[in-house]
Amino acid sequence: MTRPVPWRPWGAEAFAEATRSGRPVLLDIGAVWCHWCHVMDRESYEDPAIAEFLGDRFVCIRVDRDERPDVDARYQRAVQALTGMGGWPLTAFLTPEGEVFYGGTYFPPEPMPGRPAFRQVLVAVAKIWEEQRDRALTQAAAIRKVVTESLDEAAPADPSEALLTAAEDQLAGHFDPAHGGWGRAPKFPHPAAIRLLLARHADLGNERRLAMAVETLHAMRRGGIHDQLGGGFHRYSVDERWCVPHFEKMAYDNAELLRAYLDGHAATGDPRFAEVAFGIVRWVREVLAEEGGGYGASQDADVGLDDDGDHFTWTLAEAEALLTPDELAVAAARWDLGAAGEMSHAPDRNVLWVAAEGAALAAQVGRPEGVTAQLLATAEEKLRLARRGRPAPAVDRTRYTNWNAMLAGAMLQAGVRLGDAWARDHALATLARIRREAPAPDAVGHLPGAPPRLLDDQVQVAYAALDAYEATGDRAWLAWAEAVAGRAWEAHGGGAEAGLADVAGAEAEAGLLPARAVPVQDAPTPSPNGVAALVAARLAHLLDADAWRARHRALVGAFAGRAADLGLFGATFLHAMTWLLAPVTHLVIVGEDAEAERMHRRALTTFLPRRVVHRLRPTEPPPRLPAHLAAMVDASAPRAYVCRGETCLAPASTDTEWADRLSALRPS
Repeated sequence: MTRPVPWRPWGAEAFAEATRSGRPVLLDIGAVWCHWCHVMDRESYEDPAIAEFLGDRFVCIRVDRDERPDVDARYQRAVQALTGMGGWPLTAFLTPEGEVFYGGTYFPPEPMPGRPAFRQVLVAVAKIWEEQRDRALTQAAAIRKVVTESLDEAAPADPSEALLTAAEDQLAGHFDPAHGGWGRAPKFPHPAAIRLLLARHADLGNERRLAMAVETLHAMRRGGIHDQLGGGFHRYSVDERWCVPHFEKMAYDNAELLRAYLDGHAATGDPRFAEVAFGIVRWVREVLAEEGGGYGASQDADVGLDDDGDHFTWTLAEAEALLTPDELAVAAARWDLGAAGEMSHAPDRNVLWVAAEGAALAAQVGRPEGVTAQLLATAEEKLRLARRGRPAPAVDRTRYTNWNAMLAGAMLQAGVRLGDAWARDHALATLARIRREAPAPDAVGHLPGAPPRLLDDQVQVAYAALDAYEATGDRAWLAWAEAVAGRAWEAHGGGAEAGLADVAGAEAEAGLLPARAVPVQDAPTPSPNGVAALVAARLAHLLDADAWRARHRALVGAFAGRAADLGLFGATFLHAMTWLLAPVTHLVIVGEDAEAERMHRRALTTFLPRRVVHRLRPTEPPPRLPAHLAAMVDASAPRAYVCRGETCLAPASTDTEWADRLSALRPS
């Protein structure tokens, strides 16, 4: 029987064994959706000789980065300090105290240009540990110093419009005018940046802001990164044209992209953005959603190690076997479906991406636009049904609290804007399940029932609970949001003048975990401190609470010195800064009749940056409102009220009047 790698979980016992034995630690950080993690498992960790060597010379720890993002964040920084690169699998070599003295990412079984073979690395590291231990310890101490300094991203300053403008200039400087998005290959979505640009355009105009957002939404929509048949988005594109994706799909990406496309539809009225949003909701419902509430974490890229996106790609012969000649002609023109595809491992396999659409597609195939649309619809349905019969990549059913909250908030927004009752009801059921399974009334764990540790879980849940309050008017959601956020402030940083720490109570943990991380960059999920600042801002206005205003101001000020440099990776925080520098719009809807329902829905679906929505029912005591707004509200009659800052418009008693009021707030 071959000897497997003796993997241990992260924890004190593994490091105690390393100390007793005098052996270094091999730390492997990966994820269930990570293609190259699976490749390295097959090539190296399943090799009996390597497994035996590891068991004899190292203490081996394996960590799932989705389960322990705090471990991943610190050790990614350490390896990046060494090599300038990070990613998964992360392969780090540690002292028995948990400090890094060597590392990298994927190591191949045989040497490649720029990458030694894994066997060579293991032999060299073991030799250094045995013969040059002082050198290894000196390097580990130097890396720890770099990591400790880099993890604290706070830089206090006074927030200002000039800082926002400088950040926008940096963001614009990295924009790709040819293909949309930012940077070169590989290209990742940046939904928070899109939403920031849409909001800034609504505030200040400037068609360049709108163009960057809209061009990127269209480029991603047309690209292979967007699953043209199944809906939803893959994690990133390996090319700058968004054409060939890395095929895994993440809950967090699709949550943020759903909000971005819903905002794009609200801001522009383009129905194609709503179609994309419908597709994301469909994918979530069919693949990630759990009965009774909750969402899985991700869907793998591949069915097996020899597969590279074959579930999602097509040969021309496969399409010919399913479609009529007329359907094939339209499908081929629409998705650039031909004998030569885009996949390097199988050159005849095509990634579906939009090469032509609308009138251009009809002209290309020589048919009326209506006929072309019908042929495309039938072709799409046939391909979708056939794909469902293929072996599908596995789905990770783990319900991580932060990602569940992100999806729930996005699905609430989709439920209202798209008129999708299932999306709304399932989102509310998800939040109710999180609350039911929480370890305390005012805190949540990263997994159901787990103790509260991570800032991201707390602030994402609080943010989604505020979405639930605005969508339903049920004040229990508002109370829960305030309770969770209040405890998060106490557990992660008190007054937050220096920012909130990502982990509560890590001082006694092993390795680099005691290093205080105060994150403000979106990498790739929204930064916990950025979301926390948005939660504080919304609570300040929904509760008319000076304490939350002070927390919002202190938290934004803690990072404002970095605003000009954050650019693309600071969009969530920059959006939170706008809540300090620009007026907030209050929308109050009174009543329980059908007209009040219509006005409430319009309040939720009109694109207005920095808006808070109150639903007031005559049988309930009024919420806390700013004095000038409270003086206007008559709780006895169905009406809708709007104030931007301290400027208020006349109340509306019908949805038609309400539409006029809200239209007056939008830029001309």
